[in-house]
Amino acid sequence: MKPKINYQKKLEELIKTLNEKPTLLLHSCCGPCSTEVISFLKDYFDITIYYYNPNIEPLEEYLHRKREQIRFLKEYKEAKIKFLDCDYDNDSFKQIAKGLESVPEGGARCNKCFYLRMQRTATIAKDNNFEYFGTTLTVSPHKNSEIINEIGEKVMKEYNIKYIYGDFKKNDGYKKSIEMSKAYNLYRQDYCGCLYGKERIWN
Repeated sequence: MKPKINYQKKLEELIKTLNEKPTLLLHSCCGPCSTEVISFLKDYFDITIYYYNPNIEPLEEYLHRKREQIRFLKEYKEAKIKFLDCDYDNDSFKQIAKGLESVPEGGARCNKCFYLRMQRTATIAKDNNFEYFGTTLTVSPHKNSEIINEIGEKVMKEYNIKYIYGDFKKNDGYKKSIEMSKAYNLYRQDYCGCLYGKERIWN
């Protein structure tokens, strides 16, 4: 049995080595999850949010969440956070989800979805000369941080671009994200994104 890795500690160790703010393309799964992650990283990285979430259905839901993400970035005055837009790409999610439609939430379909989103983020980051890529996904207690970071590491090696490890739910990160979401009156969805997993309602 392999030893458990403290991914938030790995991030903190990286931060100690930084002399300047490197550029970071940060995949955001939604506005609420981005709040505390941005708050934590803003002093150490030059952040651009990349909202690539082809799993979110229906289109109206996707657009609503995207508008909330953009609104938060505009209203957030603690740092200048840029936003990189992209097209809705639900077909790509449907392709990787084939045969896994009935798999319970948190299983193989979700892992493929994590990979799809981080792979695209890494590709865009490398094409646009970002120094690092990362994701807000680990702030959620409903997401397996170990799996997400293992996928991030795999993508990092495949695309030869640095990945920031993290487990942003640590140190009350999730609780802080809820508090910030309330302060900014952000829409908090009651399902992750895909219709296959919509029956799992968050607390």
